[in-house]
Amino acid sequence: MLRRLADGEFHSGERLAQALQVSRGSIWNALNEARAAGLDVQRIHGRGYRLREPLDWLDAPGIDAALEPHGLAVRVVDCCESTNADMLIEAEMGVSSGRVLVAEMQTRGRGRLGRRWHSGIASALTFSLLWRFERSVAGLAGLSLAVGVAIARALRIQGIGAELKWPNDLLWQGRKLGGILIEVRGDSLGPCAAVIGVGLNVRLGAAEKQRIDQPAADLSETGMPRRSRTEWLTHVLAELAAVLPRFDAQGFAAVHEEWMRYHAHQGARVCLVMPDGTKLEGEALGVDESACLLIATDHGVESVHAGDVSLRARP
Repeated sequence: MLRRLADGEFHSGERLAQALQVSRGSIWNALNEARAAGLDVQRIHGRGYRLREPLDWLDAPGIDAALEPHGLAVRVVDCCESTNADMLIEAEMGVSSGRVLVAEMQTRGRGRLGRRWHSGIASALTFSLLWRFERSVAGLAGLSLAVGVAIARALRIQGIGAELKWPNDLLWQGRKLGGILIEVRGDSLGPCAAVIGVGLNVRLGAAEKQRIDQPAADLSETGMPRRSRTEWLTHVLAELAAVLPRFDAQGFAAVHEEWMRYHAHQGARVCLVMPDGTKLEGEALGVDESACLLIATDHGVESVHAGDVSLRARP
């Protein structure tokens, strides 16, 4: 139904029911679900229903064709609970490296530390990429930072000044533009497989922004010419396909200097909040080649491992 309404034209409930071979009641229920999901469904008596803003659906065949030369195989689904959860199942089944699962909508998206990732219908890029490494699990330290570099690079090539917040967030003008969640399976001595989950805000509605527990940004507000989600996805995945083999060969050192250039809090006074509630305050010095965050405190330079803290810049 949404694909029919997405053309911006009015469609009567009767014709929608006939075309989809369902009852008028089913159409009514689906319209209510669409509104609950944050879509602006307009109704005019005698004309029918339409979406006030057309939806930017992904072009699945076009994406797959564009990325096949990069060694990626992309599958697009309308809806799933979590692309990472589904891709982890495929990883355990032994599917090859370079598989990508993209969802137009996630209902139970996950972020770091078990946080919820909110994504509406066709308003963000939510995807998971399976990549198999010759490295051990321990050798993947800094992978989330390397993934951040690839995404930030893709956006910067298009003129968007994305920055990176340690360890796994993308920012624009201090607000969260995207996030990364990596889950690893494999032997401690190697090889291993990583499911790389990415969420990138493209065009969020007001209701979606209200559900996010921190200041959020999306690509549509950056002032750049509007691009389709298909274009953004293709750019981002192409950069990931370029960065990941370098990471497998050289580790985080391959992109260390580039990450430092994109660091949002370089030289800023920051407060790190540990999982147990303790705090560490000081000046952010960037990261070392092991991807540890370096903080200059009154007692010397502290080195903090990724995944142990949340980071907030002090005013």
